[in-house]
Amino acid sequence: MNHVRVRDDECKGCAVCVSVCPKGCLEMSGKLNTMGYEYVQFIRGVACTACGLCFLSCPEPSALTVLAEQEVE
Repeated sequence: MNHVRVRDDECKGCAVCVSVCPKGCLEMSGKLNTMGYEYVQFIRGVACTACGLCFLSCPEPSALTVLAEQEVE
């Protein structure tokens, strides 16, 4: 299963990735990171296509990593 890895310590909670995901794989976590931002989290069980729109739209490029099925641990 494809997966989006979110580095909560890098996310600034802008939610652009949440709005562009065609499958609704991301949501706001309701938790704050060390910088005081509510960060995004991946919703397990949702059929992520690894399209990369979340990564491409994110203003913090180190915050998200899209992992295709063969790369998921």
